[in-house]
Amino acid sequence: MLRALAVDDERPSLEELVYLLNADPRIGTAEGAGDATEALRRINRALESGPDGPDAIDVVFLDIQMPGLDGLDLARLLTGFARPPLVVFVTAHEDFAVQAFDLKAVDYVLKPVRRERLAEAVRRAAEQRGTPAPAPRVPVHEPDPGHITVELGGVTRFVPVEDITHVEAQGDYARLHTGRGSHLVRIPLSTLEERWRARGFVRIHRRHLVALYHIGELRLDAGSVSVLVGTEELQVSRRHARELRDLLMRRP
Repeated sequence: MLRALAVDDERPSLEELVYLLNADPRIGTAEGAGDATEALRRINRALESGPDGPDAIDVVFLDIQMPGLDGLDLARLLTGFARPPLVVFVTAHEDFAVQAFDLKAVDYVLKPVRRERLAEAVRRAAEQRGTPAPAPRVPVHEPDPGHITVELGGVTRFVPVEDITHVEAQGDYARLHTGRGSHLVRIPLSTLEERWRARGFVRIHRRHLVALYHIGELRLDAGSVSVLVGTEELQVSRRHARELRDLLMRRP
């Protein structure tokens, strides 16, 4: 059973998070801390107690934007500990995902927190701690394969794949770009490359996957190759340049 610490400076959010954690069968205990400084004191006590001690903490569910020491600052401090707890970020802002995963976060959950999404974060933490306990199976609606599911502010949307112009790798996440904005999903770029190859997506760089039918121009300049996708110019790596040119020449 996981021992959890929730950290959030907004009392209603903290109480809700602690309530949801305690309702999960894989959580043994869940406590709350109102800021990062209080959390750091609690974590220090846990480390002094040892991994099997009465004050031990396995995972910290951590808000990012807090006064004084923020969540990212606290996570950086924890990386210097010999045996730090796991970290799951719980935030209303999607802009810090790359930094979060650079700090080896287990997951990145957007507010308002949904029970099902938090349960997935707990599952990942339990797997990393080597203590996976069976969770109740919840029927999952399989969306049309022509869509991809994204979450934004507690709302689930189904984005048509044909609307996606290109995909950018961001750590363990991928950012989907459309003509109306972008969405962050926790799917590796390599997985999307394999899944959408038949739909006309091609890798042009280790960080970019592009829909062929959204490429407006292929540009050659002093040996470098780039493509214009909408108004954005993307570099093409040398290893992908020839394949891309061949595919574009055969494009209907």
